[in-house]
Amino acid sequence: MNLNTYSTIIGSGSFIPKNIIKNSDFLNNEFYDTEGVKIPKSNEEIVAKFQEITEIEERRYADKDHVASDLGFFAAELAIENAQIDKETLDYIIVAHNFGDVKSTIHKVDIVPSLAARVKAKLQIENPYCIAYDLPFGCPGWIQGMIQADYFIKSGDAKRVLVIGSETLSRISDPHDIDSMIYSDGAGAVILEAKESVTPVGILTHKTRSDTFEHAELLNMGHTYHKTKGDDRIYIKMNGRKLYNYALTYVPQLVKDTLDKIELPISKISKVLIHQANAKMDDAILNRLFKLYNVKTQDVPKNVMPMTIAKLGNNSVATVPVLYDMIMRGQMENHSMNSGEYIVFTSVGAGMNVNAFIYKMP
Repeated sequence: MNLNTYSTIIGSGSFIPKNIIKNSDFLNNEFYDTEGVKIPKSNEEIVAKFQEITEIEERRYADKDHVASDLGFFAAELAIENAQIDKETLDYIIVAHNFGDVKSTIHKVDIVPSLAARVKAKLQIENPYCIAYDLPFGCPGWIQGMIQADYFIKSGDAKRVLVIGSETLSRISDPHDIDSMIYSDGAGAVILEAKESVTPVGILTHKTRSDTFEHAELLNMGHTYHKTKGDDRIYIKMNGRKLYNYALTYVPQLVKDTLDKIELPISKISKVLIHQANAKMDDAILNRLFKLYNVKTQDVPKNVMPMTIAKLGNNSVATVPVLYDMIMRGQMENHSMNSGEYIVFTSVGAGMNVNAFIYKMP
């Protein structure tokens, strides 16, 4: 039988900042609506409703002297150590992010040189043929990086690729916007390596869609809701209701389309690793996915979708690789991924973009 080349994960790492920001830390904020009107509800009521909707209890913020490339470097070091490889053998370093190295004292995007170049320098990799570049693709950026890395490996252009997702969303969130409580900081990384195999393994297939015609502005940059403050900086903004509807419409169908490409039934899936911005939204996405296979909500397998959002919040491109690393290191109670199991990786975010890949554990 013929040997084929597949992309397999041989190591992972993550960096979760130590600074825990609880919901109670927002009780002194002044929250305004999109029209600049102060929300009349008490902060206790606002925070309680927020937690009820999102299930977020706390999130992590980076140390003041750390930027996104630092977090990515920390995660990359752990992934390289976990993979037990020589860092000089990496062919590519892909860093997914959205805002670059935003310093705690300077509210400006900093992406020159690229974060990937900075990570490569911090790793002290001398190999000039280790190509480092950035990938801004909204929250699905890390998954898209994995898809690109898979292309490099299957074309024969690469043997090993380091794919990182790193973000400091806390630096670009409006403290007067209720949505600021969603955002957090962190980084995750994996080493993807070429593997010759007779039977399919690793990344089996993938799919991406990009809806810019009608949905490009669901996530965008805008000024603070506190319009009398005289703040000319710009912050991340989102249309939560429309984004929720978009995700429920397109994520389940895209995952099904990805599974259908290899004729893999949903019953074969052991885990769904999904981007996390709202726990109830993810539950609805999962139920709708299984409904496409005529599986009733009460019959959806328990424990199939591990969640970190309650304690880590939404750290954008870092969410999925951090989740993967935590499971592989035994840090997610009652969750494991074993040889031969099929895993769905999927995300949705600014663009609007949706993507997924199906992975068979080696």
